[in-house]
Amino acid sequence: MEVGIVSYGAYIPRFRITPIEIGRVWGQDGKAMAKGLYINSKSVPSPDEDVVTIAIAAARSMMRRVDIDPADIGALYVGSESHPYAVKPSGTVVAEAIEASPLISVADLEFACKAGTAGMQAVMGQVGSGMIRYGVAIGADTSQGAPGDALEYSASAGGAAFLIGSENIIARINSTLSYTTDTPDFWRREGQPYPSHGGRFTGEPAYFKHVGEAAKMMMERMGTSPADYNHVIFHQPNGKFPQRMAKMLGFTDEQLSRGLLPPMIGNTYSGAVPLGLASVLDTASPGDRILMVAYGSGAGSDAFDITVTDTIRHFNLAAAPTVASMLENTREIDYATYAKYRGKILMKG
Repeated sequence: MEVGIVSYGAYIPRFRITPIEIGRVWGQDGKAMAKGLYINSKSVPSPDEDVVTIAIAAARSMMRRVDIDPADIGALYVGSESHPYAVKPSGTVVAEAIEASPLISVADLEFACKAGTAGMQAVMGQVGSGMIRYGVAIGADTSQGAPGDALEYSASAGGAAFLIGSENIIARINSTLSYTTDTPDFWRREGQPYPSHGGRFTGEPAYFKHVGEAAKMMMERMGTSPADYNHVIFHQPNGKFPQRMAKMLGFTDEQLSRGLLPPMIGNTYSGAVPLGLASVLDTASPGDRILMVAYGSGAGSDAFDITVTDTIRHFNLAAAPTVASMLENTREIDYATYAKYRGKILMKG
């Protein structure tokens, strides 16, 4: 049975803050940070936005673009590392918001920045086995960075939702695989507001080893080379890592460009690769082939080989905002406003 993406939707908060503004407050060279990370601004959620509201906005956009009965959705998974509740699922709120039937399997997933793609794999298995007709996988985050820490320059917010099924597929998922090890490059203990990172582990043997191995394993499995893909999407903790990864594997800047979002919005964690895929699908043509590799600290990568189908010609893209439109409708804020919105400053009373 063919399994693939039937619809999708995305959401990015409109507020932005620049590395230069962050650096100004902490006496750091924000311009150098922007250049080093290849991040010119990052998205900031407003005080009334969290993973649940972002996931709902993305899922509602997904549903507006397709004519299916929400009662036919048999599973919904929300992948994030910033769920608003330690005990209380985000997914139940999202399921009700899109009017899904109570006869649905719902779970919140967590695996650092690849929790959204882990949800895609789980839904693929259930659709492919005939357990469910459709399933929804969402990757969304309002990521955290301690004041003055290097992570503060990149940690941002956003997410995307994917409806996966076996009918009217706009993008067929040809194959998926994962590569996982116990590599402690990044963590946040229960009750701690901000994460810690093992600096020397962040690139090698964490990001580059896992993303690189998963990508090479997928191309070996499919008998492909970089030249066989129109687009490549790698996890995007900043703008430089995916560029370096693409160069190491033999992909061009042109293949990477459409799904590369950190220069405009920063690192959306679990939303990063899903948003990159949404951006690619917004302008994709039938026959386009996509290699997508997510990465989650701790550490693991999920790789996907995807082919866009002729059905995308009839996809109702205009029924919901595109990623490009959300990159244009923005408002820049100063550090004081950012700190208030992110709860770094607590208001009295």
